[in-house]
Amino acid sequence: MLKRMVLSLCFVAALCMPAVAEFQLDSRYQDTDGDLVADIPADPSKQIDPSTLIFAYTPVEDPAVYVDVWKGFLDHLSEVTGKPVQFFPVQSNAAQIETMRAGRLHIAGVNTGSNPLAVACAGFRPFAMMASDDGSFGYEMEIVTYPGSGIEKPEDLKGRVLAFTAETSNSGFKAPSALLKSEFGLERDKDFTPRFSGAHDTSILGVANKDYDAAAIANTIKARMIDRGVVKADQLKTIYTSQTFPTTAFGMAYNLKPELQEKIKEAFFSFDWKGSKLLEEFSKSGDTKFVPITFKDDWAVIRKIDEANGVEYSCN
Repeated sequence: MLKRMVLSLCFVAALCMPAVAEFQLDSRYQDTDGDLVADIPADPSKQIDPSTLIFAYTPVEDPAVYVDVWKGFLDHLSEVTGKPVQFFPVQSNAAQIETMRAGRLHIAGVNTGSNPLAVACAGFRPFAMMASDDGSFGYEMEIVTYPGSGIEKPEDLKGRVLAFTAETSNSGFKAPSALLKSEFGLERDKDFTPRFSGAHDTSILGVANKDYDAAAIANTIKARMIDRGVVKADQLKTIYTSQTFPTTAFGMAYNLKPELQEKIKEAFFSFDWKGSKLLEEFSKSGDTKFVPITFKDDWAVIRKIDEANGVEYSCN
């Protein structure tokens, strides 16, 4: 059974604020079926069939670790599609989206908060997500501090430094911004000093090393870092845990040939996780397989958070 999202009354109020800008795709894309993602071009001359497929996973502190983690899957993807697949380590969410928009990235794992922007501006077509054996998926945003910081609850963040990751991140910026304002009356720059680390693992390390007073992070990343011994559990203390959000979505560029898109989907859903580096790494946060998702349904709560934060999807 899929994890249910239970919202506090205050957060519901925040999410039900009038939308500043209704979600819509950039003018270069069509959505005739109303699923909120770009259609595959009907004109075959506008469809592409790259000789080599480029794959990128969401930005992480040490991309070299994930080159090895993804190798077995990318070998499987290559076998199913009949094309070489190259891992492309991206340094930021913005760079990942821009690379796909420019046509140089074909398949990607895009983080939760960046999905609406990738869909709207880069023609990203998400179709899969990692999940546990029972089909449940997702993660929680946590606000963490270090023991002895003097921060015991979110209200104690007043006057302190809180690390975010990037403005496109759900758990690293969007959700905590909405939650802190709606539930605790705390606004960035006014009540606390924000810092942007660029990545969840950087924020976690920053708190563990006492560079930041606290940080808003995804708890699945924290779990994997603790399991790898990058940080110790006793270096961090959680003062807030959110509802469950969908996690990284995997998808592809809208203009790949339809038969290639089907083969890419086939590769994801036919991959045998047993004994794989993918299982070794992601089972640390409970993930053991890929499951199908839809942007329209599974990202509805994320689009509402964007509305509450006044986010506009500028594709210029």
